[in-house]
Amino acid sequence: MSVTAPSRPAPGGAAAALEGQAPQAPLPAPRSGQAVADATSQSPAAVFLVRPRHFTPNPATLGDNAFQSEAAGGAETVAARARAEVTTLAAALRARGIAVRVFDDASATRPDSVFPNNWVTTHADGTVCLYPLYAPNRRQERRADVLRRLREQFVVRRVIDYSPREDDGLFLEGTGAMVLDHVHRLAYACRSRRMDEELLEEFCADRGFTPVVFDAADASGVPIYHTNVMMSIGQSLALIGDSLILDRAQRERVLDSLGTGGRAIVHLDEEQIAAFAGNCLELRGSRGAVLAMSTTARAALTRAQLAVIGEHAEVVAVDVPTIESAGGSVRCMIAGNHLTPR
Repeated sequence: MSVTAPSRPAPGGAAAALEGQAPQAPLPAPRSGQAVADATSQSPAAVFLVRPRHFTPNPATLGDNAFQSEAAGGAETVAARARAEVTTLAAALRARGIAVRVFDDASATRPDSVFPNNWVTTHADGTVCLYPLYAPNRRQERRADVLRRLREQFVVRRVIDYSPREDDGLFLEGTGAMVLDHVHRLAYACRSRRMDEELLEEFCADRGFTPVVFDAADASGVPIYHTNVMMSIGQSLALIGDSLILDRAQRERVLDSLGTGGRAIVHLDEEQIAAFAGNCLELRGSRGAVLAMSTTARAALTRAQLAVIGEHAEVVAVDVPTIESAGGSVRCMIAGNHLTPR
C-alpha cells in the first residue's frame, strides 16, 4: 500500500488511515491520453453516499455558489428532510441494481458532508484520491473511517492525497471541479476559485488524463462554481450547458472532444442548468445504463431531450429539494465507486 502526497507529506488525516497496510502489487504508471479498455469504467455500478444528521446550506460557500438558496423550515425539519432525501436516493438506485453504501454523519460541524464527491474519488486501478476544499469548514468532511471501510471491502492499492495543497491556497474539489471522461482520459474543468489549474495539471499527470479547461459563467457574469453543475458524461451520451462557455473557440473545443467516439450531446440552456439538469450521473444498473438526476432536473428537460436520453439510459429522478438548497443536486450527492470488491 502506498500513500502519496504529491506536494508534501500531510501528518495524520484521512490518508493516514491507510498507512501501515500490507503492500500490494505495484501499479504501472499511467500515461497521458491512455485509454481504458473497458468502456463500462465510465459508469460505475457501485456508489457511496453520506447521510448527514445536521444538514444545512453552508454560509461559507454562498459567496461563489449561485445555485444556493434558503431552505424552508427550522433546522431540525431541514435536517430531517435531507436525511430522508438521501435514503430515498439510495433506495431508488438499489432498485436498479446499483450497489449503494451509505455512511451516516452525526457531526454538527459538516454542513456539506452530503456532497462526498468533492473530497474523494476512486479509480479502477485501485487508486483513491483526496482533494483540497475551498471552504475551511468543509475540510473535515474527509473521513478516515470512510477510507478504512473502503480498504476493508475493496482493493485499494494507493492513496494520492492532494489535500495538503490547501495550505498553499490551491483547491481542486474532486468531481465537482472536474468531470472525468474515463474512457478517453479527458478531465473537463471550468475555471473557478475551486479549481486550480496547476493542481489540475498535477492530477492529470498522476492519473494519465489530459485537461480540457474552459471559462463558463451565467448571464450575470458569475462564474460557474463547479463543472459538474453544467455537464455530465456517460458512455454514449453527454449533457452540457455549452451556451455558458462564452468563448467560441473554447466552446467548439469542448463540444468536439465531447463528441469523440460518436457520443450524442444534449445541449442545455441556462434555465435548465439553474434547475440542475446538468448535475446528473450515469451509472451501470443491472438492466443497463441509468442516468440519476433530481425531479427538478427532469422537469426542466424537454420531451425531445428526454427522448434522446432515453435512447442511452433510463432516467431515474429523485426529489431532493432540501439538498438542492445547498447548491448541489443528485450528482453532487454521489461518489462513484470504481474499486474492485474483495
